Amino acid sequence: MPIMIIALLTITVVGTSFLSGIFGMAGGLILIGILLALLPVADAMALHAVTQLASNGWRAASWIRHVRWGPVASYAGGCALAMVGWSIVRFVPERGEAMLMLGLSPLLVRLLPARFAPDAEKPAHGVIFGVICMSLMLLTGVSGPLLDRFFLGGKLERRQIVASKAIAQTMGHAAKWLYFGGLVADTGSVDPLMAGLAILASMVGTMAARPVLEAMTDVNYRRWAGWIITTISLYFVLHGAWLIINR
Repeated sequence: MPIMIIALLTITVVGTSFLSGIFGMAGGLILIGILLALLPVADAMALHAVTQLASNGWRAASWIRHVRWGPVASYAGGCALAMVGWSIVRFVPERGEAMLMLGLSPLLVRLLPARFAPDAEKPAHGVIFGVICMSLMLLTGVSGPLLDRFFLGGKLERRQIVASKAIAQTMGHAAKWLYFGGLVADTGSVDPLMAGLAILASMVGTMAARPVLEAMTDVNYRRWAGWIITTISLYFVLHGAWLIINR
């Protein structure tokens, strides 16, 4: 991998990890968009999995006492069901399709009537979102915006949301790494130097974000999280549609 690309990606990982460290979201979505623009789909998915494993794992360890294990367990059950199914299919989407699905998923959840709003503390909701989010993880590289809706839909406070989502994302990205690193026919590869720098950069960004999250209120957290998800999702819908139309 060229040195300039490595430097650009390293800086990007610091910034996106900082954003994820504050909101528990959005950073991974931005990062996969950049990786998909620079690398083949399978390689982008594999590198993203390594980076997000480090970022979410470090964040989970930092906030471990705030994790709500009930929602995490039900979500993990749904992820396991989806992983079994997709391991049989072994499908890898085109870049445009991946970006379009990436942007549409959180927007569709936002349009659901209030009676269908997710509640992180209901086990059935956890299983359903686990299946859907794991499927999105393998098809688009991330499931963060949809998973955000799951955790934001209940009554968890901001630290519980960030901590529980970090655990859920760590499991999801580990499964994605397994899927794209060995199960699909055209497996992805990761430059060892880039992988090492990405892991360090993700930790730096995550640690820098902690004092910012501590200083925020729950009201501001939820307000900013909603706007960030919507803005990024709209961009990916437009970009994905453009790629599909012009391929």
